[in-house]
Amino acid sequence: MSDQRPITIIGGGLAGLTLGIGLRRRGVPVTLCEAGAYPRHRVCGEFISGRGQATLARLGLQERLLAAGARPATTAMFFSESRTSNVKRLPEPALCISRFQLDGLLAFEFRALGGDLIENHRHKQTGAQEGHVRATGRRSQPVDRGWRLFGLKIHAHHIALEADLEMHLTRNGYVGLSRLSEDLVNVCGLFRSRTTQPDLATEWGSWLGGQPGSRLRDRLAKASFVEASFCSVAGIALRPQKALKQDEWCVGDAITMIPPVTGNGMSMAFESAELALEPLHAYSQGRMSWQNAQQQAARRCDEAFARRLTGSSFLQTAVFSPAWRWLLISLVGRWPLVWRLLFKDTR
Repeated sequence: MSDQRPITIIGGGLAGLTLGIGLRRRGVPVTLCEAGAYPRHRVCGEFISGRGQATLARLGLQERLLAAGARPATTAMFFSESRTSNVKRLPEPALCISRFQLDGLLAFEFRALGGDLIENHRHKQTGAQEGHVRATGRRSQPVDRGWRLFGLKIHAHHIALEADLEMHLTRNGYVGLSRLSEDLVNVCGLFRSRTTQPDLATEWGSWLGGQPGSRLRDRLAKASFVEASFCSVAGIALRPQKALKQDEWCVGDAITMIPPVTGNGMSMAFESAELALEPLHAYSQGRMSWQNAQQQAARRCDEAFARRLTGSSFLQTAVFSPAWRWLLISLVGRWPLVWRLLFKDTR
C-alpha cells in the first residue's frame, strides 16, 4: 500500500492520461475521472509535432505508439484559394496517429499501471481543491470579437496527398489533411462564423469540402468518408491564458489552447503533463505544499509556452486575413528561413 498522497485527475484526454501514467510510474495513487468512454474520436489534427515526442520517449510511450501504427510525417504543403507552396520538408519529423487509437492506448497503459480510471463520470467539483488536477480540455468561449469558432473532423479513404501534412486555407477557416496510414487521411478544420451553425452534423461537407475549383475540393472529390469518425466542437477560445493566473492546477488545453494551424496542440498537452510530474510527486510525498507545487508547475508551463503562444497568435491572424494569407504562402514558398522560423516559434 502506497503511503503517498493520492491525486485525482479530472479529464481523460491526452494531458490527463499522460499525467496519470507518469504519476503511476512513480507509485502515486491516481484516480482519473472521464466524462466519456474509450475509444472515441475527437476533433484533432492527429499529428504530434515538436517537443511532445521527446516527452513521450522519456515516459516510455513513443515506442508503444509506433508499435500501434503511428507513422512519421516528414513533408508539408500549403494552399490558399489562389496560391500553392512547393512541398516543404519538416525541420523535424512529426508523428501521425488517430485519437481513436491513441486515447485507447493511453487508457490501457494507465490501467495496466494500476491507475483507477472511471469512465462515463462527469466530476462535480467546482473551484480549486487540493489534490485535484483539471485536465478537462479547452475553456469554452462562445463568441470572440463577434466570431464563433468551431472545429470539425472526419476520416476518409482514397485521398491522394502530395505531402504527409497539407494545410488548405479556405474562405472561412482552414482544413488540415494528415496521412494516418497508406489509405486513411484525417480531415480536420477550424472555421469561424458570425452566427451559430446548428446543422454541422449534416452540413459538415460544405465546410470541410472547400470551395468549387479549389485544390481541397479536388483532393476530396473521390474520398470515401468514415461517417462514424465525424465529430465537432464549438465555443473554441484561442486567446492565450497563463497558468499562474488560474486558481486550479490545470494541464493541457485547460490552461490554454494554441491555434490548431500550428499543429502543436498535442505536443503541448504532453509537455504540460510532464512539467507537472515532479511537483505533483513532491507534493504526494509530502516534500512540497500543494500551493508551492502548483505554482512551480504553472511557472514552468508559462515559461515553456510563452513564445509559442505569441507566434501562434500572429499566425492565426494571418491565415484569416486574405492579404496576409497570400503573403504568408509566398514567403514560405520562396524563403526557407521563414519556414524554419515559423516552425521554431510555434513549437
